[in-house]
Amino acid sequence: MIAALIIGLFLLLMLAGMDVGFSMILAAAAGMLVKTDRVVDTVMVPLTMLSGVDSAALVSVPMFILAGEAMNHGGVTRRLIDWSLAMVGHMRGSLSQVSVVTNLIMAGVSGSAVADATATGTALIPAMKSDGYRPGYAGAVIAASAMLGPIIPPSIPMVIYAVIANLSIIKLFLAGVVPGLMLAAGYMVICAVTARRRNYGSRPAASWPERLKTTRQSIWALMMPVLILGGIRFGIVTDTEASAVIVVYALLVGVFIYRELKLRDLGRLIYDAGRTSAVILFLLAAAGPFSWLLSESRVAVGIADSIMAISSHPAVILLIVNVLLLLVGKVLEPLPAMVIFLPALLPIQQQLAIDPIQFAMIVILNLMIGMQTPPIGLLLFVVSAVGRVPIGPVIVEITPFVLWSLAVLILICLFPPIVTWLPSLGGL
Repeated sequence: MIAALIIGLFLLLMLAGMDVGFSMILAAAAGMLVKTDRVVDTVMVPLTMLSGVDSAALVSVPMFILAGEAMNHGGVTRRLIDWSLAMVGHMRGSLSQVSVVTNLIMAGVSGSAVADATATGTALIPAMKSDGYRPGYAGAVIAASAMLGPIIPPSIPMVIYAVIANLSIIKLFLAGVVPGLMLAAGYMVICAVTARRRNYGSRPAASWPERLKTTRQSIWALMMPVLILGGIRFGIVTDTEASAVIVVYALLVGVFIYRELKLRDLGRLIYDAGRTSAVILFLLAAAGPFSWLLSESRVAVGIADSIMAISSHPAVILLIVNVLLLLVGKVLEPLPAMVIFLPALLPIQQQLAIDPIQFAMIVILNLMIGMQTPPIGLLLFVVSAVGRVPIGPVIVEITPFVLWSLAVLILICLFPPIVTWLPSLGGL
């Protein structure tokens, strides 16, 4: 009864236009007031909100966001686009290939799909449209390739998942490398096939001296992902320390090397990063009382028992979990979805004896696919807004990218070493 009330009220408030975070807080408070089997003091609302963000690992979230803002304002993003154009601009459908490669590299720094879509979409969607690409296709390419942000480390959703499930953030980061590269490779193939079919052109191939020159100019930007992954992988810095180091690095590069980031801009930069961080951390705090009440009411146990009652075959149960997460990813953003459903899904993972790192990637990839899946995927609306593209054509054009994302998801389910091999190296 309580479960139906709080979930129903939560969905009703969201449909009425209320912010997701406030919807969760009000639904949880209402559930505590009407709970009859045990009196619950509503002081649990602020207490559980505080406990929801009381983790040192969450320090890396605002740090990675600030690094992404410094990249966008300091000329790093533009140099990554220039380098990608020099490397793959000769391929058919050059600007679509550049979009994928640029987002692949940016994913190694920002960890946010929305931030990457905004940064690259602002520059590349108008360029693709002016080169004769269909507007919907231009938006679809950016929406698909921006999804690499939370898959390639560092990843804000991975940090949140690791905190909730008590997993190693470093292992989760490394687990995303191979799936991320598989996604990017498939997206580039789709771009090449589409370009050939629609006769999208290519740019003149850059000579090797030109490529070397562009690489020299972009080397400071290209070193960012290497510093993060290398520093974490070889134990030089922890994941939290790496986020702080990359912020300092991005600021120094933007101010003193590329000289596109002025000291007077730092206040606005920090404000923008702080506002974005506040939204994410408030959402996580708001999910505290909601998830606590669901746990107190044994809703998670009920969901887990219901799924396990359908079948005893692990493959069937895993299929049900995937379908559930894909449906959830269409409605909820990844952060509240993880907070709400992980308490129910983690016992299933333990009963099925699925590797926790593999299961984490299954959950995260499912929710990320939801961000690009029609009709209400968040990234679709982001690229529609920043590129001034009608959302209808974007929905049509993104279908091949979604299908490939689902194919990678299936491969991860069938072949665990895809995600477990890299974290297992060196005894991590």
